[in-house]
Amino acid sequence: MVIQIPTLETERLRLRPQTMQDWPAYANLMMSERAVHMQGPHTLADAWGLFCHDMAQWPLLGCGALMIDDRESGECLGQVGINSGPLFPEHELGWMVYPGFEGKGYAYEAAVALRDWGYGARGLTTIVSHIAPDNHRSRRLAERLGAVLELDADRPGPEVLVYRHPR
Repeated sequence: MVIQIPTLETERLRLRPQTMQDWPAYANLMMSERAVHMQGPHTLADAWGLFCHDMAQWPLLGCGALMIDDRESGECLGQVGINSGPLFPEHELGWMVYPGFEGKGYAYEAAVALRDWGYGARGLTTIVSHIAPDNHRSRRLAERLGAVLELDADRPGPEVLVYRHPR
């Protein structure tokens, strides 16, 4: 399956393929305490592997990560992605916002756009989010997106909560 990596736009955001210019900020986040809800903090090597994984999913699986840019300033605010493959029982919608950009609705806006692309253009039949139980901000965001906690869903680990997104 070959899918062109999309560029999606919302009122305030442009979701676009990642580039090497995105690596320094991504690495800084993934190697910081902020990555605790993503099995981090990570080493430089592990952060690089995750960065490459986010890109490699596109040609292999028809989904992956997109960087979140402010349309007006062009500044990169974070990342949103639909993950797939052997580590994910179902297509999984995830997000991260860089320090200083939290609480402005960027993750919500980006997640809605990519979720809608996944169900629409990509034709997915299910999308879930895997969230650490103590990641209260992401849990609230999943609920704001209309996702519902599902206690009996397949999960990548026993401690992970699964939120199912509506079509």
